[in-house]
Amino acid sequence: MTSSSTHANGVAQQRPNRDVIISVRDLVVGFGDKTIMKGLNLDVYRGEVLGFVGGSGQGKSVLTRAILGLVPTRGGAIRVFGQDRDALAPLERRALEQRWGVLFQNGALFSGLTVKQNIQMPMREMRDLSQRLMDELAMLKLELVGLSSDAADKFPSELSGGMVKRAALARALALDPELVFLDEPTSGLDPISAAEFDELIGTLQQTLGLTVFMVTHDLDSLYSICDRVAALAEGRVIAAGPLETLLASDHPWLKAYFHGVRGGRLTAARVEQKDEQWKPAPTTP
Repeated sequence: MTSSSTHANGVAQQRPNRDVIISVRDLVVGFGDKTIMKGLNLDVYRGEVLGFVGGSGQGKSVLTRAILGLVPTRGGAIRVFGQDRDALAPLERRALEQRWGVLFQNGALFSGLTVKQNIQMPMREMRDLSQRLMDELAMLKLELVGLSSDAADKFPSELSGGMVKRAALARALALDPELVFLDEPTSGLDPISAAEFDELIGTLQQTLGLTVFMVTHDLDSLYSICDRVAALAEGRVIAAGPLETLLASDHPWLKAYFHGVRGGRLTAARVEQKDEQWKPAPTTP
C-alpha cells in the first residue's frame, strides 16, 4: 500500500506520480428536500483497488450511480479518464461508458435471460459482433470468473448466491473494461464464498490491470484486497488513504467502525496474523 497526505477535510491529495482515473470535486447530490452529497471530493488512481465505506443509507451506492450518470447531480464536477462526463456529446459518452464495467448490488442479472445471454447483453448494445463470436467471448468470460461451461444456459434463479455474483462479474467484464465498479460484491455471501470472491477480484485486478472502485461494508475485503480506503460520513469523504491511516484516525465514525466490537475483533486478529507472519522461524539448537 502507498501512503497519501490529506486535506483538512480528509480527502487524499492528488499525487503527481499517479494517474487519476476518477476525479470528483465538490459534488452535491440530493433527492427532494434531502441532500445526500454535500460537496464531496474523491480521487481514484489507476491500477488501485479503492474500498469505499460508510454507514447504511449514507449514500455509498448513490455516489457510484452519480459517477455512472444514473442519478442527476446538483453541483460539482465528475471527471472519468480525464473527461467531464456531463460535457460530452452522446457518442462521446457512449464511448466513455464502454471503458467501464459495473457489478450492481445483488448482481442485478436479467431474470428472463440465461447467464450467457446476460453476459452478451453489453456486447449486443455496444458492439457489432456475430453470434458465434459473442458465444465464444461469453464462454471465455465465464472461465475468467471461475464458472463452468454448464452455467452458461442456466437462468439466474438456478444459481447459488456466489454463482450469481460471478456471473454478474463476467457481465461487467464483457467489454474488457479498464475500470470496474463493484457495489457490495460480497454482500449475502457466506464467509468462505466471500473470501473466494475477494481472491478472484484481486487476481483479476492484477491479471487484467484493472482499476477497481468497490463499495463495501465487508471489513475482510478492506484488509484483503484494498490498496486504499475512503470513508463517507456527513455527506463527505472524511478520510482517504491506506487502511492503516483510517485505523489511526480519531474521527468518531471511523473509531466506531473499525474499533467497535466486531471491527475491533477483526482488527486484532489481523494484527496478530501479520505479527505471526513476520515472526522469525525458531532456531534449531
